[in-house]
Amino acid sequence: MKQPLTSAYTRFEDLKKSSTFLELLLNNISSCILMLDKEMKLQAFNEPLKTIFRNKSEQQLLYQRCGEVIGCAYSVEEKKDCGKTNYCNQCILRLSAMNAYATHKSTYNQKIIREFYSSNNTKETKCLKFSVKPIYFEDNYYLIMIIDDVSKVVGSKAAIEAQQEYIKQLKPN
Repeated sequence: MKQPLTSAYTRFEDLKKSSTFLELLLNNISSCILMLDKEMKLQAFNEPLKTIFRNKSEQQLLYQRCGEVIGCAYSVEEKKDCGKTNYCNQCILRLSAMNAYATHKSTYNQKIIREFYSSNNTKETKCLKFSVKPIYFEDNYYLIMIIDDVSKVVGSKAAIEAQQEYIKQLKPN
């Protein structure tokens, strides 16, 4: 007879063997989780992507570049692909992802304040906290990008200072 999940003996180690449980977990956390390939194209995502970034329908998300998926204002306004705008070389999300892919080193709890477009073509300023972790899955390297919208809890000045400091660390002298 199965023990109930509330048993004191159930651990996440046991639960992670269940794909149903993992799917429930991924889709019921508030963080947006993106799985990106080496070209920064979306390979998989969880449900919060559609609540934090409401700029595309679900059918338009997979295999698009990260900036296009999240409604990057630079990509939309310049009508250029993610990675090809005048601002991509300064984008902390992109720089962190590219660095993680190249070095296989993670980035944790960085902040960015940027403008993004929603599905009704409204521009919104968001303060995001993000982490990027390289993973090896099915004979390929991918990136897991975890994004939280912290616009309501983080002061703009502190986030901008943290972003500027982090960009200085990433850019070669």
